[in-house]
Amino acid sequence: MTEPAPVTGTDFGGLRVVAFESRRAEEMRRLIVRFGGKPLVAPSMREVPLEDQHEALAFATRLFAGSLDVVILLTGVGTRTLIAALATRYSTEQIIQALGRVTRVVRGPKPIIALGEVGLKPTIAVAEPNTWRDLLATLDTQLPVQGKRVAVQEYGATNKELLDGLRARGAEVLRVPVYRWALPEDLGPLRQAVSAISDGQADVLLFTSATQVDHLMQIAVQMGREPSLREALRQCVVASVGPICSEALTRHRLPVDFEPSHPKMGSLLGEGSRASAELLRRKRETS
Repeated sequence: MTEPAPVTGTDFGGLRVVAFESRRAEEMRRLIVRFGGKPLVAPSMREVPLEDQHEALAFATRLFAGSLDVVILLTGVGTRTLIAALATRYSTEQIIQALGRVTRVVRGPKPIIALGEVGLKPTIAVAEPNTWRDLLATLDTQLPVQGKRVAVQEYGATNKELLDGLRARGAEVLRVPVYRWALPEDLGPLRQAVSAISDGQADVLLFTSATQVDHLMQIAVQMGREPSLREALRQCVVASVGPICSEALTRHRLPVDFEPSHPKMGSLLGEGSRASAELLRRKRETS
């Protein structure tokens, strides 16, 4: 195990920062450098559209028949993928008219942008930090779902808590999965990150999604490095972009040392870089 980097300076101050961003990997690398860190960015996931879109087409059948009351859109990518699936059978004008007849609930800014691309606006937008709890609380105050027919666009994995919460409130729920998360085709960078962390060559870890946590631990187990990775994290700052990601870390019995004031990548980097040196000093003093 190499010697930890000295804890000095402002922002990251030369600390070795590991991140797991995929689509925005290059942006993440630039931000780490901008905030004074030495980056190791290991893409950890990829979006795989479902080959069999029968759930999306079943959703379309109900949507165009007028047998849905609410559509919950959880991600920008999922919203676009769902609209693209509908476009294989319906015109853009028909899709806009059908979606315009239902209550559109969105979680966060990205599905708002995706809806805007086809000229639609959300009926209800869930405020930060956009967790499933926030979504249910928003519905409780703005749109009680008792007796309503609710479609949920899923993102990568089923959110059981959200679905159970909707059903407990008396909603009839239709799941609409349109893509799933998979490991990247090139596992080299992720394996390199596991080795670097386990060998004490990392000071700060940045997580921007729950799936990144799942995939990191999956690869660590495959490599036989899980115990050494867990031990190494006692000497690292583990930063999470927000509550959903933090729940995943907690589920894996990993520490959550930092969470920014807003669940945004920019806030994670900006606030996290300023807090990391002191957090790292405290962890190393007590470990």
